[in-house]
Amino acid sequence: MVAEFRPRLRPLDMQWTAINGRPALVLRDRQGISDRVLVVPGELAPLLAFLDGSRTPTGIRLAFEMRTGQLLPPGLVESLIARLDEALFLEGPRFEAARQEAIERFRASPVRPPALAGAVYPADPDELAGYLESCIRAAGAEGAAPGAVGAVSPHIDYQRGWRVYARLWSALRPAVEAADAVIIFGTDHSGGAGRITLTARPYATPFGTVPLFREAFEALVDALGPDAVFEEELHHRAEHSVELALVWLHYFRRENPPPVLPVLCGHFYDFTHGDASAADHEPFGRAISALRAACAGRRVFAVAAADLAHVGPAFGDRDAYDRLMAARLAGEDRRLLEAIEAGDAESFLGWVRADRDRNKICGLPPIYLTLRFLEPCRGRTVDYEQCPADPYGTSLVSIAGVILEPDGN
Repeated sequence: MVAEFRPRLRPLDMQWTAINGRPALVLRDRQGISDRVLVVPGELAPLLAFLDGSRTPTGIRLAFEMRTGQLLPPGLVESLIARLDEALFLEGPRFEAARQEAIERFRASPVRPPALAGAVYPADPDELAGYLESCIRAAGAEGAAPGAVGAVSPHIDYQRGWRVYARLWSALRPAVEAADAVIIFGTDHSGGAGRITLTARPYATPFGTVPLFREAFEALVDALGPDAVFEEELHHRAEHSVELALVWLHYFRRENPPPVLPVLCGHFYDFTHGDASAADHEPFGRAISALRAACAGRRVFAVAAADLAHVGPAFGDRDAYDRLMAARLAGEDRRLLEAIEAGDAESFLGWVRADRDRNKICGLPPIYLTLRFLEPCRGRTVDYEQCPADPYGTSLVSIAGVILEPDGN
């Protein structure tokens, strides 16, 4: 007897929008395996929650109708499932075949090419250099931090975050120019729980290819095992977090780029909603020890490519953010920044855990691991902004630039 199909939706990027004044949910593939974009009417969005691999199409329809009281016309669920499968948004043979083909193409490439050149920033190196320099001038960036050993840098697009990027990275220039090597911990927006993901392909930017920090790379592979660090390697192909920090670093080191280790960090749900402890998570301890050993005797600069809060209807919140709520968010972010400035990874995580990550701090994993790697350190916040995340000004992404320096106490 052939088992009946029970569709399971893949982890996707889902953003609320309005089309002709009516709410709709826009679905995209974070990993870039599919380039399709699907729009689901708002009244049907709850149906997606039932595509969890436990129900047949009939079961999905019945569950939706019981939950919402809304009767669905015959064939609608089957039609939606077919569209999702065609777009490679469902787990199954079609997606696995496409994923395997994408992995083989990615691993056949000698470099990880820039994913956002020509979209978020200019693809021409001279135009890009001019653009970044204009950001620095317009931001009124001043001051320098020659003793910096690391930073928290945004990974939001430059169109919204340019001022924070410019003020932070211009201050970091002396430290970046003196660095022997760099480690960039970036959010993996598609990553599994507690994952640390590497790639053997050095990253490229419009300025050229940045060499891989091979000693640190090999140390992490040995410490965690190749199965663990390469299982989600394909995420490096489309993930933007590392890339948007690396472009600024490469701008200041165009003539002699330092070796860089890009590290993607999976989600911390188990550490913010469950009983698991990040401090006691053995892979993190092994990873930090291995990196410190590989970096001994070198001036290594560490970056957390990390945004802060993601709040409002665009991120699934019921309430639109107004000025009062934005002010409250600024206070809550200030509490997190104080923990970062104290170099206290556990306190930083503790504040996020206290409200079960209500503000959806997507930079939690890379900030935590960067602080663990650099401890003891202290920080200094250069800038903070709340950036719009929908056309109506009702959703926000908060970002900050923080310089991390050795703790002399």
